[in-house]
Amino acid sequence: MDLKELKKNADRFTGFADVYDSARPAMPLYPAEVIIRYLGRNPECAVDLGCGTGLSLAIWPGRCDALIGVEPSMEMLQIARKRNLPGCRLVQAYAHDTMLPDHCADAVISSQSFHWMEPAATLAEINRILRPGGIFATVDCDWPPVFDVRAEKSYQGLFALVHELEQSIPDLNDNMRRWPKEQHLKNIRQSGYFGYCREVTFANCESADAGRIIRLAQSQGGLQNILKNRPELIAPQWEQYCRQIRDLFADNVFAIDFCYRMRLGVK
Repeated sequence: MDLKELKKNADRFTGFADVYDSARPAMPLYPAEVIIRYLGRNPECAVDLGCGTGLSLAIWPGRCDALIGVEPSMEMLQIARKRNLPGCRLVQAYAHDTMLPDHCADAVISSQSFHWMEPAATLAEINRILRPGGIFATVDCDWPPVFDVRAEKSYQGLFALVHELEQSIPDLNDNMRRWPKEQHLKNIRQSGYFGYCREVTFANCESADAGRIIRLAQSQGGLQNILKNRPELIAPQWEQYCRQIRDLFADNVFAIDFCYRMRLGVK
């Protein structure tokens, strides 16, 4: 495992934590409800790996006795601390080396972040901190959310360009390492740490306006990577996207559906 790669992954989210926090979806209650149902009780301790700005921590107060958020980015943690969630402790650490005690958690959850973690070392660490019968779950969005065909096609076109640029230009591609989300369930199963594994899909409705749709795109590390390092490569397409979103939605507020895939293992 290359710690330099993991540091690059954490640094990828530097400089726009406030945009991330204002645009990204709130964690739905459903993942916590599934974990509690499978445990048969509220967890005594829940650990959130890659907790970011704390959006995914907010579902747990009142549903666990103790809550620990683990996040390598200090910029993200500074926003998470402002939430002042009761019973929550925040730790600056990487997911493969949390510095938490053995068998301290009944539930470990990773929301929108497991693809930035080296899976073998991270799953070994999860196994170390999980108690027997404990549950690990990854929760990931499908992008874009469901709201308007024209805007979704524009989003897809913009991020097809982002992907092409990151793949074809070495100094952009060198700034990150991610592991495929499609392999999460396979990696959980093949780790050998869990006796039962499955995938659960669900959706959650939120509200948005043009500004939030633009910030959702801005909250993606790939776009930020190019805007920070080679803005001239994408500036015209980015300006066109923002203009189209404002033209489509003006000052209207509307519903958007975030679609989720939750992969879990029961130890």
